[in-house]
Amino acid sequence: MTEHYRSTLDYIGNTPLIRLNQASAATGCEILGKAEFMNPGGSIKDRAALGIVRDAENSGQLRPGGIIVEGTAGNTGIGLAVIGNALGYETVIVMPDNQSKDKIDTLKSYGVTLHLVPAVPLKDPNHFTKVSERIAGELNETHEHGAIWANQFNNLANREFHEQTTGAEIWEQTHGEIHGFICSVGTGGTLAGVAHALKARSDNVRIGLADPTGSALYNYYAHGELKAEGSSISEGIGNSRITDNLADTPIDMPYQLPDSESIPLVYELIKKEGLSVGSSSGVNVAGAIRMARDLGPGHVIVTLLCDSAMRYRARLFNRAFLAEQGLQLPDWLNLD
Repeated sequence: MTEHYRSTLDYIGNTPLIRLNQASAATGCEILGKAEFMNPGGSIKDRAALGIVRDAENSGQLRPGGIIVEGTAGNTGIGLAVIGNALGYETVIVMPDNQSKDKIDTLKSYGVTLHLVPAVPLKDPNHFTKVSERIAGELNETHEHGAIWANQFNNLANREFHEQTTGAEIWEQTHGEIHGFICSVGTGGTLAGVAHALKARSDNVRIGLADPTGSALYNYYAHGELKAEGSSISEGIGNSRITDNLADTPIDMPYQLPDSESIPLVYELIKKEGLSVGSSSGVNVAGAIRMARDLGPGHVIVTLLCDSAMRYRARLFNRAFLAEQGLQLPDWLNLD
């Protein structure tokens, strides 16, 4: 009888595609959002976490009773905690202290060992990724069962898992009738994996980058120079470098999306679609709308709905904070 029941990890992936009615009607295209917030850990990062852990197990680096260590802006850490708890591994997370309290509290609720460090540039030896690498090395030497550093930015198990799962699912769910895929980039694993999966099936599929202001990637793909301009309230997306996961990704249509364009879409998705999703989803949908308008009516475009707006309550539903950024809550959303 028990073979008919599945465990937590079996429900990572195979998320549905949801038609975004407002964006579709406005562009004359079919704009579809892959509901990654429905993963057990609440975000698309469950996929990268599972891919990294399974790869480490298969290679023998992660042994029973071992420790998983990672530097993360939050969601990958939550995904690793879900998987670590389900498989019997301890999880140690290093996170910049400027991330949302909601994500910090979620991580704590999973029982991880959490190190909050100052947010500093990548070149600084105390950048959260470098601190996590050092901690992993120390624990691997001293802990009885060893430890691994997940290294989500440069561990190719990240993009390979997305190629095997996310990209393949999108192709199957659209019955191969997809003209464009677009999303934002943090590690680059999602965009790279999906791009390689779709391009392998049809070179006619256009791949887009939805990049928030404050990130250097738009300028790199549009003009050949890693150059950041402006800032964004979005967390966990954007980058100042080309990671190993992102390298050699075929990007046809890069876009830069200011908060003034993406954040209002977060509230529109709540009010008009019943979808309470985070700011990265707003960036993704804004990018999909731009791509749809450039391709013209009649195209099928897929993007990602990465996580819940409830992970960013202190920003997305904070009238005073938004006003400081030149943004505002819609009139219908009365939180006072």
